[in-house]
Amino acid sequence: MTNLSGKHASFWIDSTPATTYPSLENRVTVDVAIIGGGIVGLTAATLLKKAGKTIAIIESRQVAAGVSGHTTAKVTALHQLIYADLIKQIGEQKAKLYAESNQAAVEQVATFVTEQQIDCDFSRQSSYTFAEPDSELDQIKEEVQAALKLGLPATFVTETSLPFAIAGAIKLDNQAQFHVRKYLLHLAKNITGDGSYLFENTRVQKVDEGDSCYVVTDLGVITAHDVIVATNLPILNLGLFFAKTYPERSYIVGAKIDSSNAPVGMYIGSGESSHSIRTTPYEDGLLLLVGGEGHKVGTESNTEERYQKLESYARDRFGIDTFAYRWSNQDMVSFDKLPYIGNLTPFNKHIYVATGFSLWGMSKGTMSAMILSDLILGKDNPYTDLYDSLRATPFVTVESVKQEADVVTRWIGDRFKGLLSNSFSEVAKGEGKLLTIDNEKVVAYRDEQGNVHAVSATCTHLGCIVSWNNDEKSWDCACHGARFSCDGKVIQGPAVKDLEQVVS
Repeated sequence: MTNLSGKHASFWIDSTPATTYPSLENRVTVDVAIIGGGIVGLTAATLLKKAGKTIAIIESRQVAAGVSGHTTAKVTALHQLIYADLIKQIGEQKAKLYAESNQAAVEQVATFVTEQQIDCDFSRQSSYTFAEPDSELDQIKEEVQAALKLGLPATFVTETSLPFAIAGAIKLDNQAQFHVRKYLLHLAKNITGDGSYLFENTRVQKVDEGDSCYVVTDLGVITAHDVIVATNLPILNLGLFFAKTYPERSYIVGAKIDSSNAPVGMYIGSGESSHSIRTTPYEDGLLLLVGGEGHKVGTESNTEERYQKLESYARDRFGIDTFAYRWSNQDMVSFDKLPYIGNLTPFNKHIYVATGFSLWGMSKGTMSAMILSDLILGKDNPYTDLYDSLRATPFVTVESVKQEADVVTRWIGDRFKGLLSNSFSEVAKGEGKLLTIDNEKVVAYRDEQGNVHAVSATCTHLGCIVSWNNDEKSWDCACHGARFSCDGKVIQGPAVKDLEQVVS
């Protein structure tokens, strides 16, 4: 097995204290129940409580420790290369709303930091999308012209503070970066009290809507007038958002860097194999964060190799010797590039969702919370229609056809895998493997002590077969992104039930 360097943990989580909010004990009634304690849930709760609503946040594990706790924490309206494509696909007017709404989210974060005096390493930064090969330069120039057309103060540059040459870049000033968990933990501590609650280690199983909404958890029921489902991909399947998005996993390594060699600003490459680059305060200096090596969830078992490639990139480009951290994250990618924000279905008037942030969750998550809060408060929001969760996708993309075909192929084809492996003795130490035991699909992991952890291979979301992730020691579902520990415990939705235990 490869020995990867650095602590296997998110720097944001490792550098902040663990939370100890209570689990649900008694039935409670509030104005708004929010499922998920990440950036959408905590931002919406802050806005709604300020407007006089009582809130209950229900988090299955710990707040700000899921997707939001594993981000690169860039707060920007520059999303790699997006604006030229949006103008072609949805027109200049709607593309301008996209730009304005994401910039509004940047300013909302800045406003919270200022008003509440949040100590979260917030700083204004320029954001860059850069091209290294000349072959990608035309796309950069086209993006600059598109951004300017939409009112963003973008510029074209050929020199940056990166320690390597580039062909050119689009630069957008007055963006921001922060320590996301410091920011979110500050928001969280102001939620409880005055009839509002924050519950951790409480898993929501379903939501029923009648005269009121009833949020059914493993520990009891919460009654609310409105419900926001802010779980990255909604755990409720009625809206079929799992069929309008696909799960993408990406990786980050962190290394201490000398300030003389550290880049100033936030960067991402323009190509498909791009890298994300930024720094953050660390100990008495800076921590360089390099991200990338993305792939669809569950399609890559040797995830250790992804970290190796990132480390190699950081060594070559920045002269890094040792690494302090490594972690991974995943997000739902929308087929039409726009998030889905609004009602769960046409028939659910008080259940709201936000998903499909396409790896730019800091701005889109904040913007989603702003829109959903206005919907609940009955206030007009200029961006509601653009991101309407009930919209018909106006075009079928090559990517959507490919991803949906992959789901069908896996649902059927994976059932033929592992037919010739029918004994736990075939699983080596440190290995996870698909087996067929008594005509049932089983996945088993043998730990370094020789103990076998065996569970059903069938994802409890919609029945796909899970795949092994060797670095995370998890079972991941390639269909819709659910993840489980080696013992079958739910790590990430949309699944809400653990994998069934199998006696080994």
